Amino acid sequence: MENLETTRYVKRTQKDYSMSFKLQIVQEIEQGQLTTTEATKKYEIQCRKTVVNWLRKFGNFDWENQIPFNMPKSPEQKIMELEAQVKLLEKQKALLERQAFVADKKAIILKNNKNKQ
Repeated sequence: MENLETTRYVKRTQKDYSMSFKLQIVQEIEQGQLTTTEATKKYEIQCRKTVVNWLRKFGNFDWENQIPFNMPKSPEQKIMELEAQVKLLEKQKALLERQAFVADKKAIILKNNKNKQ
């Protein structure tokens, strides 16, 4: 019975990484070769937070006061977004034109009914 309980639960162990290993990963991330998530997976590091801590301790950038920014969109992305927006506006225009046509018909019918009375 005790043997079953010991196999069910696996205790996480803390891994020690060499300073050169940490610096290598920090360098790859700062050069844009990897993201923190990619580095975690590639080098089988237990937690992404570990890599983030290395960046704070050993990195050249000011990771503590970093202001998040949106990456500029490529021209292709902008074109795709604008094309999608044009399609949406064309659909909205067609819907409004149909509604205006139906409203005009109703107005004509109401006008004709008033004239007959």
